[in-house]
Amino acid sequence: MTEKAYILGMDIGTTSVKVCIYDPITKELLAKQNKDTAANIPSDQGIEGNKQDVPKIVSAVHYCVSRLPRDLLRHVNRIGVCGQMHGVVLWRNRAWEKIEKEGVVMRFDAIRENMSALYTWQDTRCKPEFLETLPKPDSHLKCYSGYGCATLLWMLKHKPEKLKNFSCSATVQDFVVAMLCDLDTPVISDQNAASWGYFNTEQNEWNTEILSSIEFPVNLLPKIIKSGEAAGILKSSWNGIPEGTPVGVAMGDLQCSIISTLETEQDAVLNISTSAQLAIVSDSISDLGCNTIEHLPYFDNKYLVVAASLNGGNVLATFVKMLQQWMLEFGFHIPQSKVWEKLIALGLNASDSNMKISPLLLGERHTPTSKASVENIDLSNIQLASVFKSLCDSLIENLHCMMPKEILQKGKIKRIVGNGSGLSRNVVLQRAVEHYYSLPLEFTSGGDAARGAAIAVVKIQNV
Repeated sequence: MTEKAYILGMDIGTTSVKVCIYDPITKELLAKQNKDTAANIPSDQGIEGNKQDVPKIVSAVHYCVSRLPRDLLRHVNRIGVCGQMHGVVLWRNRAWEKIEKEGVVMRFDAIRENMSALYTWQDTRCKPEFLETLPKPDSHLKCYSGYGCATLLWMLKHKPEKLKNFSCSATVQDFVVAMLCDLDTPVISDQNAASWGYFNTEQNEWNTEILSSIEFPVNLLPKIIKSGEAAGILKSSWNGIPEGTPVGVAMGDLQCSIISTLETEQDAVLNISTSAQLAIVSDSISDLGCNTIEHLPYFDNKYLVVAASLNGGNVLATFVKMLQQWMLEFGFHIPQSKVWEKLIALGLNASDSNMKISPLLLGERHTPTSKASVENIDLSNIQLASVFKSLCDSLIENLHCMMPKEILQKGKIKRIVGNGSGLSRNVVLQRAVEHYYSLPLEFTSGGDAARGAAIAVVKIQNV
């Protein structure tokens, strides 16, 4: 009888942690768990800062894994990890501890005193005028606010003493991998390194000379490993997973979501959750004549051609919260689920209107100072149904401006595969996708980044 061999997949996202146990033979998910991290904390930069508490994120990881069936966990022989890209956390020494009971590791805890907060991809402290003072990266990719290197360069200028307190930096998912493998020096995948800025994807190297020239502490940069390779091994048995289990280097949640979803390279994948991304796979970097598209490292030396908008489900969620607040001020409390249900029902029956909404509530990386606005308001389109439909249309129209359908046609894309709760639960958005791109939108059984992380480490052998 063949010994069972499963993979633990983990996705450490912007708002939640998701984990699963994946059977690489049957390609089935045998179990899964998720938990909201509730990790946001106030920033000294006000609304321009965006920080999260890493111990709360680590606690959510423990919560999820500990609730997976033990009879499955003991057959896990590889661990794949992915998570929110661009962000940065700093730490010194080993900023974690193992909590043991009778010689068995029950959980890992992050030591808050030995680390910074996580500065996330949503952090906007790096204003255009600051970014313009920075040297140009030796890369086809730019460096934007919220990117790890940009945030560290901002600290170098405004809080240099803070940087001197730490010896390591990486993404939060890299921190979790370092914790599980008990690494002295963190490692980072080419996918996450590319999301930091100042990384050359073709040479697979940091721009250390450029960064050193402006006195950036390059000793803080993690070591680079190709996505899908091992970062180390589990140093202690953990929730029944055997000691010595290989742990893959942490990857980007976007790439893992794509590998979980993509069925053929004639598919485009549209993900709308907190933000929004439309992506297709390419063999190489090419000039598409569009500065709103990026080529990000994927797997097997391929690239993702991506339009990554900062405005997605977060904009619609803000609209819903605004309506809730208005009703509360009139003395009525309406649950969020009821607001969503009503809006989608109204939007499905709404006719087209001439209202034009710019949904750029969070700006965009290529135009960070842009704001949301509404034009052509008149008596015929002020009904809630018209406003909601116009808002959904505007989000897809914005994505279409970033990656026009002609690029998908040139890539011989036959359909768009949908992904993310922001899209799967909203039929009004789905109709807008088919309208703007003139392609069928379908949902497959994939789309889970935790599952993608498990798929991506299938080839890892014992380290």
